[in-house]
Amino acid sequence: MEPLTDPFGRLHDYLRISVTDRCNLRCIYCMPAEGMQFQPQDEIMSYEEITAVVEALAPLGLSKVRLTGGEPLVRKDLEQLVAMLAAIPGIEDISLTTNGLMLPAKAALLKQAGLTRVNISLDSLKQDRFSMITRGGDVSRVLKGIEAAHAAGVSPIKLNVVLMKGINDDEIKDFISLTLDSPLNVRFIEYMPIGSASDSWRQTYLPLETVIEACTAAGWSTEEAELPSGNGPSQNRRVTGARGTFGLIHPVSEHFCDNCNRLRLTADGHIKACLYWADEYNVRPLVQDPAAVQDLFRRALGNKPHNHEMALALEKKAQSHIPTTRRMSQIGG
Repeated sequence: MEPLTDPFGRLHDYLRISVTDRCNLRCIYCMPAEGMQFQPQDEIMSYEEITAVVEALAPLGLSKVRLTGGEPLVRKDLEQLVAMLAAIPGIEDISLTTNGLMLPAKAALLKQAGLTRVNISLDSLKQDRFSMITRGGDVSRVLKGIEAAHAAGVSPIKLNVVLMKGINDDEIKDFISLTLDSPLNVRFIEYMPIGSASDSWRQTYLPLETVIEACTAAGWSTEEAELPSGNGPSQNRRVTGARGTFGLIHPVSEHFCDNCNRLRLTADGHIKACLYWADEYNVRPLVQDPAAVQDLFRRALGNKPHNHEMALALEKKAQSHIPTTRRMSQIGG
C-alpha cells in the first residue's frame, strides 16, 4: 500500500496517541488550575478502538507509537494496551510520555508488555518550585519513577524539561549535571503556545541558546551526540566525557516542520496532522472499517500545512490558519 505521505513529501510513520485528557498534576503550561472540563468516559476511545486504528495504519508504514495524555498512567491497566499494540505486525517501537508519579508500580509491567522507551516530564529538581509548576506535585516521586524505569530495563530514559524564563532557567546547569555520570538524555523544550498565545506565555518563553550559554558559563565543552533511537526533533549534545546527553527541542525559534513524521490521535478519537492548528478529523465512527480509517488519515495529511507558524504567534503577527484552542492535556503531549 502507498505510505502515509503529505503534499510536501513528508513520510509519516509515527502516531502519538492520547489515552486520556485527565492528569494527576496541573502543570502551569498544560492546563489551568481550575475550570477544566474533562470528557466523560464514554467519549474516550477504548483500547480495542485504539488498536483497530493502529492495525489499519501499520500496513501503510506506521511503525512507531507513543502513548500520551493527560497522564497516560491514570488510565487503568495501560499495560494491556501496550501488549495489544506490541502484537501488531510492523509496530517496532512503543514509547510513553509520563510525569513518572505512577512508574514505580507500573514500569516492570509496561516493560514486560512491550514498552520500548519512556519520556518523563520533570521541570524542576527543587521541591518548592516543582510544586509550584505542577500545582502540588512531589518531585521525589518522579525521581523514584526514573529509578523504577531504569531498574525495569527501559532504555533510553529521557527527561523532558519545559524551559521557562524566570521560573526554571536557573536550573539548566543542575539538569545537565545529571548527564555527567548517568546515561540519561535531558531534553530542554521551548514553551509552546498550545491553547494559549497570551502575553503571559510570551513573557515566559525562552529560546534555547540559553542552554549553550549555561554550558559555557559552567566551563563545559560540548559536542554533537547521536542517540541510539529515533530521528526526532531534538538536537543532541554531550558534555565532553559525560555518560549521558542533553537535547534542544525548539519548535518556536527553529521549527522542525520540514522533517515532521508524526500524526496525533486525541483521546476522543480526533486525528490531528499538526499539533498547533485547529484542524481535526473524527476517526472514531470508522474504527471497524480499516479502509475508511486509512482514507481519513490520508485526508488529514492532505490538508496538513507546511509549518505551524508559532513564531508568528510570539511576534503577534497574522497567521495563515486557525490555532487550536485545545490545551496540551486535551491533545496529547
